[in-house]
Amino acid sequence: MLENDYENENDRLEEANFAHVVAGASATTDSPVADEKIPLMAAKNLQDLPQISPPVCAPTLISPLRAKLRRMFFFGSVLLVNLLAVLWMADLFNRQGFHKSHILLLGIFALLNSLLVLGSFHALAGVWDWLFSWRSVKITQYTRGGDTALAHRYAVVMPVYNEDIVKVCARVEAIYRSIEATGRLASFDFFILSDTTQLNLWVEEEVAWTNMSRKLNAFGRIFYRRRRINENRKAGNIGDFVKTWGGRYEGMLVLDADSLMEGRDIVAMCRVMDVNPRLGILQTPPKLIRGSSVFTRLQQFSMRLYGPLFIRGLNFWQLGQGSYWGHNALIRVKPFSEFCELPALPGKEPFGGKILSHDFVEAALMVKAGWEVWLAWDIEGTYEEAPPTLIDHLKRDRRWCQGNLQHMWLVFAQRFPFPSRAHLFMGIMAYLGSPVWFLFLLISTWVAWDFRTSDLSQLPYDGFVGKYLGLNGAEQAWYLAGFVLIMLFAPKLLAFIGMLFQPRVRRGFGTVFSLTIGVLLEALLSALLAPSIMVSHTMMVLSMVCGRSVNWGSQTRETDGTTWSEAIRYHGPAIVIGIAWSALAWYISKSFFLWMSPILVGLVFAAHVSVWTSRTRYGRVLQRQRILSTPEETLTPEVIRLADGSSAAVDLALTAHALHREGSIAAVVDPYVNGVHVSLLDPDNDEIPTELLEKWLVTGPDSLQKNEMAEVMYSAQGMLQMHRNVWSLPFEQMHSAWSRAVESYRTRAEDFSSADAV
Repeated sequence: MLENDYENENDRLEEANFAHVVAGASATTDSPVADEKIPLMAAKNLQDLPQISPPVCAPTLISPLRAKLRRMFFFGSVLLVNLLAVLWMADLFNRQGFHKSHILLLGIFALLNSLLVLGSFHALAGVWDWLFSWRSVKITQYTRGGDTALAHRYAVVMPVYNEDIVKVCARVEAIYRSIEATGRLASFDFFILSDTTQLNLWVEEEVAWTNMSRKLNAFGRIFYRRRRINENRKAGNIGDFVKTWGGRYEGMLVLDADSLMEGRDIVAMCRVMDVNPRLGILQTPPKLIRGSSVFTRLQQFSMRLYGPLFIRGLNFWQLGQGSYWGHNALIRVKPFSEFCELPALPGKEPFGGKILSHDFVEAALMVKAGWEVWLAWDIEGTYEEAPPTLIDHLKRDRRWCQGNLQHMWLVFAQRFPFPSRAHLFMGIMAYLGSPVWFLFLLISTWVAWDFRTSDLSQLPYDGFVGKYLGLNGAEQAWYLAGFVLIMLFAPKLLAFIGMLFQPRVRRGFGTVFSLTIGVLLEALLSALLAPSIMVSHTMMVLSMVCGRSVNWGSQTRETDGTTWSEAIRYHGPAIVIGIAWSALAWYISKSFFLWMSPILVGLVFAAHVSVWTSRTRYGRVLQRQRILSTPEETLTPEVIRLADGSSAAVDLALTAHALHREGSIAAVVDPYVNGVHVSLLDPDNDEIPTELLEKWLVTGPDSLQKNEMAEVMYSAQGMLQMHRNVWSLPFEQMHSAWSRAVESYRTRAEDFSSADAV
């Protein structure tokens, strides 16, 4: 018999002793129970959220005054440098003679340059933090040198949505074994939280989870749940876990389906939460791994080389009022349940409705309530994967763009602290910056056209710069261009120089020569990719303005490259714009054409760059030459090796991938798969959809609509009845798909008999 140890509000889970069915072994269950639920509060808007503070007696890592001084210094410096650049450009406009577009251009330049200076100063702050590392602030110093047992229990949760479940389980298995190696496995439970909509994948998930749990002897420690109604996407998935099982755990480590983390670092994070009762969220900076195409290798190289400076610079000013990136983060469950249920925004999607980019808002709500959100920048063993091509990257960006632009409702929300507003603003400008940049280039072209057609000449006014510094207009323009280039490339140069002074880490990037080539190649390809990304982001924003909302799709994690037809279709607008703009720029003047050429080349050859960077064969060539290499690729971390060698989810005796017995067909025909599936259904749902069963049996697996098949597959008695029917009725009374599935066992048995005879 199966012992029902805990239940979801939508589905009852009865896996704890399922080893009786699939392996004949007993299992001990230590699972959440219904009376330990934490109800989420039904807040309709931000003002309705309760104001409950964390323990007032708990110490803070850094005083509020010191934190404010850091932020004033950082943002004051950004503001001052940006103001000087804007005044310099205003003086340049003034000596050129007034044009009606100059005021608009100056405003746009002030916004774009502030983003550029802000990014550069993050790198500069990171350099400062690295040079004076003994004054560096890090949350992990709470547990320096500690190796005590964990005081609380923690959950490792991995939401999945139409993923390759074998690879997902390989990552879960690797994390499980990595934590087990620390000796602290007893403090953790693992949850695979499925929102999968493809019914065949649903069955494959159940089978893979069963195989993995049996082989790891982890029934009662690794749990699987699939939601019947996928409400509110990932945020709703996590919310359902919190309100149903969260009461048993002090914190939950939230992962993505492509996440990996070292067990020792997970334990260290939990220990930080144990000893710091004010800590609400502990975010880690994941590194990109397993890049095979040129595009993914480019991403993981740039993030690994330049990222640490930006991360330390970000930590320099945000401190305990940081942000949450949605995964590879440890969250304290109780305050998360009390404060972080997201309000619905006014209106409909794309700008209203459910918030897509939930993570930034949840962190802001946590900080607003008085809890600390820290970035554990010194946690090393945290990893994720990236989309393999530029087009896949932009498709993911479409979802993030809509979610981040929804934050415009929240930037000025009441009682949000300044750091939270800054995070929301930077997230908005990550996508709104592209159409602003595009507008700046269009207006600049209009100004150049106007001067070309009007035959106006510059006034002999020297301006402040000409009068006191003795520079002519051309020299003043070149100085401004040089400033922009310095702000753009200084972070990369600083990271490169810093790496030369860290030979132990630098060797992970290859030789000095290969590192130098990698930096130059990254700069070139980034410059070529930027214009097409600008056009794509601009079109995303325009489509949202026109009311087009994004669909929730699964993320592509592997591909063999972008086809030419797909690239031309996707980048067609950028190519057309680039050709037309090039002709116009050439007509205006050759000097203007040369000035615009870095943008125009990236637009005209957008498809070429997209296709070339998607190819894995070129990526392998670079890998053999150790160009765009990373330390994780040179010396593979233990948890990645564990994931590469993990196969507990695969078992030829219990599979939903056998010939003629795949997915939902296996759930009906195969005795083991049927037993797995039925055991995880709600036994109280005893309604048998008789008409659908008969239709499915007679007209075949493809005869039912998706919702009809789901109704049958959610009926335990119905699935048992289908199993009896296909095994007991004559073949003439059922569809050939069922008879082929049954006959496949005879073929397999004959193969075994022949092998034994030999």
